This record gives sequence, structure tokens and C-alpha cells, in this order.
Amino acid sequence: MEKSATRNVPPTAYILLWFPKPSETFIYNEIKQLRHVGLPITVYTLYGRIKKDLSEDMQSETDQTIRLGWTSIPRLASYFLYQFWKQPRLTFTLLCQVLLRRPKGAEKTLENLWAFFCSFYLAYLFNRENISHIHAPWASGCATAAWSASRLSSIPFSFTMRAWDVHPPDNLIEEKVSEARFIRSETRYNIDHLIGETNPYAEKCHVTRNSVPLSTSKETIPTFNTPCQLLAIGRLVGKKGFNHLIDSCATLRQMSVPYHLHLIGSGPKLNQLRSHVSQRGLESHITFHGYVPHDQIQTYYKQADILIMPCVIDSSGDRDGIPTVILEALACCVPVITTPVSGIPELIIHKHNGLLASPGNPEEIAQSVIQLIEDTALRRQIVKNGYRDVMAEFSNQTNIQKLLTLYQQYQ
Repeated sequence: MEKSATRNVPPTAYILLWFPKPSETFIYNEIKQLRHVGLPITVYTLYGRIKKDLSEDMQSETDQTIRLGWTSIPRLASYFLYQFWKQPRLTFTLLCQVLLRRPKGAEKTLENLWAFFCSFYLAYLFNRENISHIHAPWASGCATAAWSASRLSSIPFSFTMRAWDVHPPDNLIEEKVSEARFIRSETRYNIDHLIGETNPYAEKCHVTRNSVPLSTSKETIPTFNTPCQLLAIGRLVGKKGFNHLIDSCATLRQMSVPYHLHLIGSGPKLNQLRSHVSQRGLESHITFHGYVPHDQIQTYYKQADILIMPCVIDSSGDRDGIPTVILEALACCVPVITTPVSGIPELIIHKHNGLLASPGNPEEIAQSVIQLIEDTALRRQIVKNGYRDVMAEFSNQTNIQKLLTLYQQYQ
């Protein structure tokens, strides 16, 4: 795609909590690709910088981002007070909306309040830099900042609905939906679940898929190793369902299936999962690799026989959209076992391009592993269809063009 195709696209501000963030490769990839085709994007973060676990590619972005954070409090306060003096009615109205419609949970409440506080200075920066459009890649605090800054600056905004940011949604979601110029979602599930087809705002909702952030090779049909090399990648949090995966590994051992699970990721459930492995006596069958930078992750796909993502809806209502690792595995010709949670069935069709097990059902996961080991024809079909499907719908070229069209249409 030529850069000349973006002549009618407005200079755009992206608001994020952190950028770049190691676990948000899909957002980093989106911004990188949009810039590559000529869309002028400036990234503004509400917090400081992350220095740990960045890939070499991400490290090059650390000096190209405008960051706020705690050191900006005096400046943020001065612009808040100035705006209160300049537009007291609007400022008071926005403040009341944010305070009276707080989200559930202390973390989201503080995030929204901080985002609102930052929006006054952001509105000034956007006008100074002649920003024509504001976009928030998350529907929670980032979108709160975009919504408030839009009201203060009269610059249109949009936001993306993904996963934890809308499950459950914060209490300002109605204002954000009604006032956004357009709304993106990586899944149809989010639009149907939160807005519905009969909602008058449904027509400004658009499905824009995450793109595969890995370089891909030609379609290949891998041969299985002995023992079978299982792979799971993700933050160690409840919605990933890794506790059920460990239980399925115990079932595989009981059935004398030779395997080894490589679990990649870090997070608050690490100690709990390690303890679970120990209780099951699976230390020799499961390796915790910790966090692996994204530019090194392809090595693990090349060595894997099966990717397993046993996603569930956790007790808070949090859930995944379509995990990026599923896209990556399909693009690397690794067969996938996952669950029909949230938007996953929009990509994975049982026995067509992957296998679906019931959420929270270790026995079905174990049986799916055995099925892929024993049924070579099914495995070949799944790999072939999975590669073609992900390349057709989740390629950079397809999705970046959709994004550019949206920005041009709604400028």
C-alpha cells in the first residue's frame, strides 16, 4: 500500500496507558503498520515508560512517545484549574459524570479518574499539535481520556473494544458509545454483547481484526515429535484457564500419553500454578519459561506440535477476545486447541481449522490432544485450513486498509 493513499487521513493521536507494552504486541503492530503506510500517529501515554521485557523493535519506540505519569501532576493540575476557570459548566458536568458513574473495582476507578485528570492537558496538546482525530485502543481509562479530551477540544474521537476493558464495561460506556465518531471491535461478539443490533449506535460499530504480528512462512504440514510438544502462551491470569490445562496434563499422564508442556508467560497466578503442578506431580512434564520477548517467541512455535489456549470467563466477567497467540500459531502452521469463549468461534471452527473443548473441561482438552496425535489426516486438514483462514482475514494488508478507510470515512 502506497503512502499516497493516506493523503485524506487526519493526524491522529493514540491514547494508551503504556506504550510500547510487551503484552500488547497487537497494538504495537497496528501503530507500526499504520505509520508505515503514511498515517501520522502520535502516541500519548497516561503513565510512564516500561523498560523491562521489551523486544529490540519495541525499544526503538521508547523515545518517540509523549508520556505523562506522576511527574506531570503539577502541569496536569494547572491545566485542570485553567479549564475550570475557562469553561466551568462543561468541566463541572464532566467531573460529575466521572465521579457519579464510577466503574466497579478500585483499579478501574483510579484508572478512570487519572485518565480524566490527564484529559485536560491532553486537550491542550491536541489543539497545539493540530490533531484531527483521537483514538483510544482500549474502552476503559484510555477511552475515558479520549472522550473527555474530545469534549474539551471539540476534536472527534473513537475507541476500540477488546476484552477486559468491556467485560464488564465501566459505567461511562454509554457516554463513550453515544459520542464516539466510530467504534471498533476486534470481534463481532463484543458488538452484539454490549451494543446489540437494535441499538441506534450499532451502525457506527465496525469489526476490525487484530493482525498477525509475526513474520510468516509458507504453508507447511509439521510432523509431530515424541514426546508431543505442547505450548501455551499468555499472561498467568484466571481467564487463560491454565489451571484446567494442568489438570488435562495429569489426565494425559494417566493415559500414558508422552508429552511435555511449555508454558510461557508471567503474571499474578504464577505461584498458584506452580503449586498446582507440584500437587499433581507434574514437575517433569511442565516447564515454566517465564516471559519471553516477542521477537524470540517464533522459536517456540517452530518447536511446538500443538498450541493450547483453554480460555474461560473468570469470576469478574473478564474474558479474552481472540487471543493473538491463536493467530500466530495458525500462521506458523501449529494446530490449535481452544474453547468457544467470546470471539474465538469467529475464527476457530471445530475440526475445520482447530479443535474446540468446553471451557473448564480438562478431559476434553486431553482427548483433543490425543485426537490430534492419532489422526494425521485431521491434523493436516486443520493446519491447512487454519493457515489459509488466518492469512485471509487477519493479514496486515487486509486490516490496515480497513482502518485507513474508517479514518478517511469519519474524518
